[in-house]
Amino acid sequence: MNFELSEEQTLLQNMARDFATREVLPKAAEIDQKHRHPEELVVRMAELGLMGVAVPEQWGGSGMDNVSYVLAMEEISRACASTGVIMSVNNSLVCDPLLRFGTDEQRREFLVPLASGQKLGCFALSEPEAGSDAAAQRTVAIPDGDSWVINGTKNWITNGLVADVMILFAMSNKEQGNRGISAFIVPMDSPGVRCGQADDKLGIRGSKSSQVFLDDAKLPPSALLGEVGQGFKVAMSTLDGGRIGIAAQALGIARACLEDSLDYALQRKTFGRAIAQHQAIQWKLADMATEIDAARLLTLRAAAYKDTGQPYGKQAAMAKLYASDVANRAAREAIQIFGGNGYVTEFPVERHFRDAKITEIYEGTSEIQRLVISGHLIKEHS
Repeated sequence: MNFELSEEQTLLQNMARDFATREVLPKAAEIDQKHRHPEELVVRMAELGLMGVAVPEQWGGSGMDNVSYVLAMEEISRACASTGVIMSVNNSLVCDPLLRFGTDEQRREFLVPLASGQKLGCFALSEPEAGSDAAAQRTVAIPDGDSWVINGTKNWITNGLVADVMILFAMSNKEQGNRGISAFIVPMDSPGVRCGQADDKLGIRGSKSSQVFLDDAKLPPSALLGEVGQGFKVAMSTLDGGRIGIAAQALGIARACLEDSLDYALQRKTFGRAIAQHQAIQWKLADMATEIDAARLLTLRAAAYKDTGQPYGKQAAMAKLYASDVANRAAREAIQIFGGNGYVTEFPVERHFRDAKITEIYEGTSEIQRLVISGHLIKEHS
């Protein structure tokens, strides 16, 4: 097994790290405090080719692989988790399904500007009554001649308030359950589409999310993504890839906790010496570093499976489950290392603590990941 990165992957990782350190990290606290969408950083990520990393160049992307995407996501998220999830949604949840399920016409119209960063996308699956139970869709798509009329409400839509294009899921045939769900490409300026107020969140405060309301939104037949009734398949396969991105985000948050804790432990003194010299602190740092490396290997394996065309649903679920757990544990330990300073906003670890929690929830809760993993295990051994 080869653990060495290619020259191209290393160059991308170094570029992303330099950008994150020089331009993203200095703004992270202010973005969080003001709940500000970092538009200028999104523009810069587009210029650097980070908004469609694994999309072929002919469709507006950087033409790299999913391992490269993971490397870049970790670097951006280490600096600012809010900026990281904006990048993740556009790459994993918008560009990827357009690339895999869209027609060439749809790719030309939507994927090229999204992957190049000229436009920003969002993914609308969750609803007030359909979170983990994604098949319980109440948003309906009713045929109207050659068109579709859509009514419903979507919840917690990341990028919703600032997006140009939405990948939307709606029930097109209630009698068929999850086989009656269809996927649509919806410009956010379409008549009948509007966003609610920005969610006031615990963490990732610079990532704008909101409800999206659809009131008799009329879409042309060309808006259908994939085939009628294929929406649940589109959603689930898209989330498999999305979980790799969120695992990488969790890695970045965890690494921020470790690096900030190391810096602090080498400076802060108690009983006449730096706290990094106390065994209790050393063991915390050692555990954090070991778990982060293990999570990174799981995440890179899932990305490599996707790159080589192997089934990767179980691997993606394992990576997200473990990486999100590691991020939250690292955040707790970081605050413990910082002590009272870790509990105030003047130091970064309280932000990491708040940002980490969402990685256990969105794109499938940790409980859902365990169901996915066990489902694969049972199927493989039956």
